[in-house]
Amino acid sequence: MSGIPVERAYTPEHLGDEDDRRSGVPGDYPYLRGVHASGYRGRLWTMRMFAGFGTAEETNARFRYLLNQGQSGLSVAFDLPTLYGYDTDDPLARGEFGKGGVAVSSLADMEVLFEGIPLGEITTSMTVNAPAAIVWAMYIVTAEKQGVPQDALGGTIQNDILKEYTAQNEFIFPPAPSMRLVVDTIEYATHNLPKWNPISISGYHIREAGATAVQELAFTLADGFEYVRACVERGLDIDDFAPRLSFFFSVHQDFFEEIAKFRAARRIWAKEMRETFGAKNERSWWLRTHAQTAGATLTAQQPENNVSRVALQALAAVLSGVQSLHTNSKDEAWALPTEGAARLALRTQQIIAHETGVTNTVDPLGGSYYLEWLTDQVEEGAYEYFRQIEELGGVMAAIDDGFVVNEIADAAENYQRELDRRERLIVGVNEEETDEAPGIPVLTVDPDGERHHLERLRRVREERDAGAVEDSLERLRKAAASADNLMPPILDAVRAYATLGEMMQVLRDVWGEQKPSSSA
Repeated sequence: MSGIPVERAYTPEHLGDEDDRRSGVPGDYPYLRGVHASGYRGRLWTMRMFAGFGTAEETNARFRYLLNQGQSGLSVAFDLPTLYGYDTDDPLARGEFGKGGVAVSSLADMEVLFEGIPLGEITTSMTVNAPAAIVWAMYIVTAEKQGVPQDALGGTIQNDILKEYTAQNEFIFPPAPSMRLVVDTIEYATHNLPKWNPISISGYHIREAGATAVQELAFTLADGFEYVRACVERGLDIDDFAPRLSFFFSVHQDFFEEIAKFRAARRIWAKEMRETFGAKNERSWWLRTHAQTAGATLTAQQPENNVSRVALQALAAVLSGVQSLHTNSKDEAWALPTEGAARLALRTQQIIAHETGVTNTVDPLGGSYYLEWLTDQVEEGAYEYFRQIEELGGVMAAIDDGFVVNEIADAAENYQRELDRRERLIVGVNEEETDEAPGIPVLTVDPDGERHHLERLRRVREERDAGAVEDSLERLRKAAASADNLMPPILDAVRAYATLGEMMQVLRDVWGEQKPSSSA
């Protein structure tokens, strides 16, 4: 799918004299064959199903259901107003309550979201970016109220703002203060939450926007290097923060190319962290990644076919050695997953883990002439993009120039053209089509849920100490205008029950808002 020509067959000759790049065993630098020597024999990947819709109560019930079905980690989807930093009663939030995830307007919502779920015993991933620091603070304070100290908390906050400017467009502030906020969270986690991943550098949304596997790999790792540089410039020791950096990639349809992408990612990251950035700690060289099957490949036509697609993508993720995996549900081209569809998606992972035998040995495809050759090709393609980005002046310049956005757009257009010409076939869409109606149950969000959520928000505003809220927001305003780390004042504002929208408005007032460029 990245346009790499594939020959009829592969032999040792295709690998040339570069066996040293492939040498070693799983767990050995440069981790081509995995960062852990025991692979899944020692510990299965975390089965972390992405979930969130409607009210905090509804999503809490879904979390409990999935945990009871054998899920081993939580992953939170937030609705669009939350992702853009608005309270649900803001006029700009009208009509979007709970449709793409759960609504969280204040600490009170976060407390309900995790009610009865012991945060000291389970890890949680939260997919949120521009308001990530505030949402993370709400989670930290919720854990405090459960009696769980910060240094005992484990999980991940996505917090990857760079890809928002090139792929997902859920940015709020200009790039410079946005990067400052990301580094603030990494710095705070480094000193206070040693088990937490303060950023998940995400290629998934780059891929969903239309990028090829090579582009996803290149742009994601380039963003990762940019975050490392920013943290080093802040004065952080690379070996203090780098072991807690994590990644998030898509698993698309081209089975072997996807496996090659993950293997190349580990090798590139290890080499660059050790040789370019001078990291000494072996864990700083590890690329640890969550993966999600590709939402863009799910079809509204013949949605039952999506079960097969997801199973094959999940198998590719496992064969590539990821640390965590979400499997999409068959009905997601229509709506958020129903409970039954989510269970089936989870069962897909469990069947791979317990019934196929692919976890019995580490990197079972290692040594395949084709896979090793393809891994090299994907890696070379990524380095060519690194070269172009460097010539433009770095990641920020490549974003400002529109280079990344245009590369992704060109790839998406090329892919659509191939589908239109039937040069690429999708079963049920442009091949083996039928006129049958899908006939599947679709999740609907309770229309009364918004009223319930707004009533809680009203009570929060009435019952909190208004003076304490004003004081905390003023401290946040002063910190935003200075060079101080913003996490302490954000945590204080959260404890006072300042709302998400109120805190984000303070930052908007100080930093302004970023408007989409014409190239985006």
